[in-house]
Amino acid sequence: MKEIGDSMENQDNKIKVMLATEGTYPHSSGGVSTWCDSLVKNLHDVDYYVYSIIMNPYINQKYELPEEQLLKVPLWGTDEPFEHLKVPFSQVFRARSQTTTQMISDYFVPLFKDIVSEIVSDEKDPVQMGYLLLDMYNYFRKFDYKETFKSEIIWDTFQEIILRKAADPGCKLPQPTVFSMIQSLGWLYRFFTILTTPIPKTDVSHSAAAAFCGVPCVLAKMLYNTPYLLTEHGVFLREQYLSLSKRGYDPYLNTFFIRMIKSIVKLNYAYADQISPVCHYNTRWETKFGVMPRKIKVIHNGVDRKYFDPDKTDPVVRKNRKRDINEPLRVVSIARVDPVKDLVSFIKSAEIIKEKIGNVTFHVYGSVSVQEYYEECKELVSEKGLEGVFIFEGNTDDVAKAYLSGDVIVLSSITEAFPYSVVEAMMLGKAVVATDVGGITEALEGCGVLVPPRKHVMLAEAVTDLLLNEVKRNELGSMARERALELFDLDLSVNKYYESYTELKNRNQAVNLESEKIKRQRLLSEKAYALIDIGKVNEGIKLLKEAIKEKPSSEDVPELASKISEAYMRIGSEKDAENERARAEYIEKVLKETKSA
Repeated sequence: MKEIGDSMENQDNKIKVMLATEGTYPHSSGGVSTWCDSLVKNLHDVDYYVYSIIMNPYINQKYELPEEQLLKVPLWGTDEPFEHLKVPFSQVFRARSQTTTQMISDYFVPLFKDIVSEIVSDEKDPVQMGYLLLDMYNYFRKFDYKETFKSEIIWDTFQEIILRKAADPGCKLPQPTVFSMIQSLGWLYRFFTILTTPIPKTDVSHSAAAAFCGVPCVLAKMLYNTPYLLTEHGVFLREQYLSLSKRGYDPYLNTFFIRMIKSIVKLNYAYADQISPVCHYNTRWETKFGVMPRKIKVIHNGVDRKYFDPDKTDPVVRKNRKRDINEPLRVVSIARVDPVKDLVSFIKSAEIIKEKIGNVTFHVYGSVSVQEYYEECKELVSEKGLEGVFIFEGNTDDVAKAYLSGDVIVLSSITEAFPYSVVEAMMLGKAVVATDVGGITEALEGCGVLVPPRKHVMLAEAVTDLLLNEVKRNELGSMARERALELFDLDLSVNKYYESYTELKNRNQAVNLESEKIKRQRLLSEKAYALIDIGKVNEGIKLLKEAIKEKPSSEDVPELASKISEAYMRIGSEKDAENERARAEYIEKVLKETKSA
């Protein structure tokens, strides 16, 4: 493997992409990881380099990746920030020995003051934020991260800024306790660990969220002019707002946390060349935060029609098989056990459905992500007398079989983006009842039944109606499959990403080519001026003409033509001088007209 941060060699003409993730691929399951894996496995003309931000270094991988394609960046669980890197001790020792109080005071404190002020401010300057992070990144290429952040001067500086801002009524920052200031500085220490990790040079950077995993993509753009593609599955800022009530922070920490997240979100939006939410629903948040519509290109999630094919599955669970008269109807939900999936409402609706139909069971396939919520759900199942009727099946290795075992598929979430569970059920031709949140309406579009979130009675009525009407179930299922085949096929989705990579890479190469032409033009003109100054006028004129040919549309061309005219006058060629002067005036006129058009 090449040294981390070196350019990835492109000997096979494949597009090199840094795919940045946070708390997802390849270390956990879920929709974002499914999406990442589909890109990595299906885009054979792309070489992915996965920059994976994880909570601690001891998390097991759920998806296999070659070691040379994966960089793990743990935020917690390490004593030294560089532990995840293969850094020689001599380099560590040199950085640490150079990190004196004087160096920290001279070079880091000014950056630190500006970035803390930016974070706690309600008004954001994402461009400035980008330059501050770049300067910090460059600082940590030379100086030690831990020695810097743990120095007394940093705590004193942080405390002074926070207390001053809290005393300013215009800042609207709640008064902190010493404990909450320590915790908020600890967040900066942990989240900015990513600034110690060298950034690989690739053709395109691609972040899976407008979160901290977007920071390396922003840095790659600033360091190497690497184009940046941002995909938004959920809306990161909205998700953080929803999670605040469960965190138990005091008012200061709530405010600091949300403003920190806002800084990172707006940073990503400002520097991304293309923003591709997985549904149109997400675009309302992006435009609200100032994203220009021209930067937004929706790319829906796609699923594999070959795997989610109702005609190629085990005939025991095939959707059109004849049912035993005594066999219970089945309601299935593919969802992790998490408060955002609102399984409590699903359980409450199951009680009503059971009373109306009798011979029916309910099955939830998915891992437990919040143990306390799982215990709450089990207690509710017991309280409602649904033991053996409402069943938590855990994870399944055959999710298609799980879907097909159900007569109706339910998703009771209070928030979603563009969930795979809905699209997969559609591809399998199943009737879906889901809450009207996020991009679910966009997915179903009349091919399923929508109910408001947290309305368990309405959920029960919709599911009961479908369970009692097999014809309607099958009609909705057929419509759903047709829609999924047309719009949500995996090949269609990943090819749109490939097209985006290609377009961004080519656009960047064109920009770089133009930039190189301008550089060569200016280099030639400087050499020409030097020759003219020492009396080699004809040679200078020749170089100035070559400079014009490098980029005839450059704004410098009228001046270069004027210089040629002056040079001709210097050697007594008045006719040539007049021609060049007229040419300069004409070019300047054309350039002005082009600009105004």
